[in-house]
Amino acid sequence: MYCPKAQLTSIVYETRNWIGSVALKPAKITVKELADMCLQYLVQNPEQLAEFMVQTGIDPQSLRSLIGTDGFAHGLIDYVVSNEPLLLAVAAQNQLQPESVVAAWAKIHQHEH
Repeated sequence: MYCPKAQLTSIVYETRNWIGSVALKPAKITVKELADMCLQYLVQNPEQLAEFMVQTGIDPQSLRSLIGTDGFAHGLIDYVVSNEPLLLAVAAQNQLQPESVVAAWAKIHQHEH
């Protein structure tokens, strides 16, 4: 959970079975980049993609037509951020700090409050 005002997060980032050092990318990523990273992860993990489609009620044809839209990008990022193991997996695959992902998500929602 991220608190934008205090800039705090409860996410604990761990790497498992890892040897060596990983250079994590800087925190600034765009919404489009983040949505692309999330979608790429789901496509590479069919079980996760199927779960996303079940949870959202999106069928394959609708998914194809929604890709690239702002609403889909925001919803996809919301879905990933709401699932901490998925969030950590997407961040790790893209060598990002989980906090960077959450910060990009918070930026989407900053005008809602």
